[in-house]
Amino acid sequence: MYSEDYEGANAQERSGEDVYSKPVRAGKRTYFFDVKATKGKDYYLTITESKRRVDSNGHFAYDKHKIFLYKEDFEKFAEGLEEVIAYIKKNCLKDEGAADRFNDVDFEEL
Repeated sequence: MYSEDYEGANAQERSGEDVYSKPVRAGKRTYFFDVKATKGKDYYLTITESKRRVDSNGHFAYDKHKIFLYKEDFEKFAEGLEEVIAYIKKNCLKDEGAADRFNDVDFEEL
C-alpha cells in the first residue's frame, strides 16, 4: 500500500460519523468538542483547537490541533484536566491580571 493510500484510509477511518458538536469561542481561539461514532457504534470525542491567522499572501488560514479521546479514557482525562485547572486557579492566578496573561499562551514558544 502506498503512503498516500494509507494516509487516506487512516483519515477516513478516523473521521467517524458526526453525532454531536459543541463549539466554544474563547478569545482568539475556537474549541470544537465533537462526539463521533465508529461503524461499530463506539463513541469517541475529538477536541480541536482552531486559531485564525493571516498567511504570507494576506489570506486567512486556520491552525488546527486535534486530540482523539476514547471512551475508556474519559474519566481519567476529566480527572486530570480538573486537577490541573484547579492547580492553576489556586497557585498561578493569584492576581487579577494573571488570567489574561494565561490566555495569551503561545504553544509555539513552549
